[in-house]
Amino acid sequence: MLTVLEIIKRTTEFLDKRGVESARLNAELLIGHALGLKRMQLYLQFERPLSEADLEKIRPLVKRRGNREPIQYIVGEMEFGGLKLKVDSRALIPRPETEYLLELLAPRLAVAPSTILDLGTGTGAIALALAKAYPEAVVTAVDQSVAALDLARENVAACGMVERVRLLESDWFSALAGEEKFQLIVANPPYLSDEETNATAPEVKNFEPTSALSAGTNGAADLEIIITQAHPRLIAGGLLACETGVAQHGALLGLAAKIGYGRTESLKDLTGRDRFLLAFM
Repeated sequence: MLTVLEIIKRTTEFLDKRGVESARLNAELLIGHALGLKRMQLYLQFERPLSEADLEKIRPLVKRRGNREPIQYIVGEMEFGGLKLKVDSRALIPRPETEYLLELLAPRLAVAPSTILDLGTGTGAIALALAKAYPEAVVTAVDQSVAALDLARENVAACGMVERVRLLESDWFSALAGEEKFQLIVANPPYLSDEETNATAPEVKNFEPTSALSAGTNGAADLEIIITQAHPRLIAGGLLACETGVAQHGALLGLAAKIGYGRTESLKDLTGRDRFLLAFM
């Protein structure tokens, strides 16, 4: 019988040959998930022989990852903002950069926001993280994808936030009442062009929803709509925070200034690239 360590090594070799980054880490996560063990528990059981029943649990997961399906979809959950979220192909996988954006917001908010809007909520990650960070706030989360909203609804319920987070099917601002305004609007919309989406890794272009990645031929199209239409939706002193593409960042800052926001700020992502646009009323 093969041991846990031997299967980890074989799985690592298999994934590495198929171009999977961090093959050893992926192997450990998949095997641990199949066996119901955390990574530290897995390390303590390296010499454990694996039965055929164990291997039958592991094989289909490794095959899926070898086909370049994202590990988050295979495992089915991930942490974001201190919350455990369900993730699957109905919505984009929340990125560390987006979590970092939320960390950057706190010191830039003069007061804790009581009304928050999350545009393109997907899994509900941003809305839920902000609801957790600001327990007095009422959060509205919108998405045009019914499937994504169903997933977000599952996460809202699992996190016990049904009374705190309102979900709406909406093409950005279209389903909001005409007079609704917010102290904080956060958006991580599609900001790739179709051409850029086609050039992404197999995990992205073959498995994540294209509608959450690409804004069409003009990758900045949705961001231009959001920056324009958010202006009348912010109260005095309010803040719009957007995640953007690097190449379009400068033009979007210019657009925000032209529309009449009181001040704009550009922030870098975890790799040092211009990624986040803040526009203050």
